[in-house]
Amino acid sequence: MARKKLIAGNWKMNGLLADGVELAKGVAAEVKKLGRVSTVEFLVCPPATLLTSVKKALKGARVALGAQDCHFNLKGAHTGDISPAMLTDVGCSYVILGHSERRADHGESNALINKKAVSAQAEGLKAVICIGETEAQRDAGKTLEVCREQILGSVPEGSTNKKTVIAYEPVWAIGTGKTPTAADVQEVHAEIRKVLSKKLGRAVANKIQILYGGSVKPTNAKEFLSLPDVDGALIGGASLKVEDFLGIATKVL
Repeated sequence: MARKKLIAGNWKMNGLLADGVELAKGVAAEVKKLGRVSTVEFLVCPPATLLTSVKKALKGARVALGAQDCHFNLKGAHTGDISPAMLTDVGCSYVILGHSERRADHGESNALINKKAVSAQAEGLKAVICIGETEAQRDAGKTLEVCREQILGSVPEGSTNKKTVIAYEPVWAIGTGKTPTAADVQEVHAEIRKVLSKKLGRAVANKIQILYGGSVKPTNAKEFLSLPDVDGALIGGASLKVEDFLGIATKVL
């Protein structure tokens, strides 16, 4: 069975209430116009402050709701954190974990990301686990080594395609306008699937969606999304404009 393409928008720390609702309504309206497309799934991940309002704005559209992070505990004395249970309570079905900005800004380790993923998966959330190398690591020829290490450390044992998505985002390409070549992306994605196969078994690895992220836009989306091991995109800046987000999606319809 062919893997569906997942077009996911990571809004990051962008959007006040009115802006977020307007953006969500715009995405919902355009997705509804597409009708029942069985080969593509849509996901938006707004800031936590907008989750409830965006959920309402998406009503009736085939667009899933995701969060940008969660704690590994379901409740307790963790000021400022949000638990997986709280996310499912407001209608989330996905959560992004281990994004390079979390790894860099908050010092998140593979072990911590793994712990969060275990908790999120147990609560019924699909964990979008992010990996990717820095420019220095790339220049040193360590791209595959870094990605292997992050996969092995961040992805929980027993993960399945129903609980897990992998997003490869080379750190040096995020928001910079720089992108790797299509051949480079395919090489990394194929290696990711190979490592997942060793960790989780070939049958599971062949079903897991592996997304590419890093300056994805309508003008380069088709090249990346047509690669055999690229199963969609995790989109940052371009997801903040309805026409760009849907413009990327239409490249796989």
